[in-house]
Amino acid sequence: MPDPFPLNVAEGSPTGDLGRRIAVRRTALGLSREETADRAGVAASYLQYLEEFPGAAPGRSVLLRLAEVLDTTVTNLAGGDGDQPPGPGRAGSDPTFTELTVQECRELLSTHGVGRVAIPTVSGPVIVPVNYSVVDGAIVYRTAPGAMPSRAAGCQVTFEIDRIDDAFSEGWSVLAIGRARTVTDADDVRRLTEHAFSTPWAGGSREEWVRIDALSLTGRRIATRAGTFSAASGTDGPSPAGSAARNME
Repeated sequence: MPDPFPLNVAEGSPTGDLGRRIAVRRTALGLSREETADRAGVAASYLQYLEEFPGAAPGRSVLLRLAEVLDTTVTNLAGGDGDQPPGPGRAGSDPTFTELTVQECRELLSTHGVGRVAIPTVSGPVIVPVNYSVVDGAIVYRTAPGAMPSRAAGCQVTFEIDRIDDAFSEGWSVLAIGRARTVTDADDVRRLTEHAFSTPWAGGSREEWVRIDALSLTGRRIATRAGTFSAASGTDGPSPAGSAARNME
């Protein structure tokens, strides 16, 4: 019987919301499409279909198996928690709390993404999210002149990033403290533009670069007992994917 979802030789980009969430989660765990499909008991071509066809609507049993393999929940894969703040679940089993080394903080910071910068104002600190990159060891982000993120220039600021795994009540955070300044040199601006991880999600004209040179880097990690789910996932017992995959950033 011919395969109803023939696998393309070249792997395409995820399109629909479900496809993007599956691809992002398996990539974070270091799983290939074929490995994920094999563990979930589906054909690799079908997983490709789920990732690349916006109208894909798998049954709940498939979603349950994928969620199990990807160490997450069906709600998370389906995007049902998209408007919810992270961390609503209960504490996991036997949590451990550890301090991160400066090197570990640098490695996590260099993965790029979205961070939060705390800017001092006359009314008190104002915390805003920004799309940031790390270039030459410095935290950099693009903003619009006069916008709140631009007011960090000339100030001592705090910058924070984190990752929270609701399914297992695990996560980490990194805190950087340093002085911010506006980048004005034309060559430096060109270099930052060339090496930026992404453009600001907010769009529009945001051509002002702000650079934060960290004077202090600290971080913390919370992990749960190896091989257990948190109460947020609804079960407690051996994890099918193992602790090694869960701890991959």
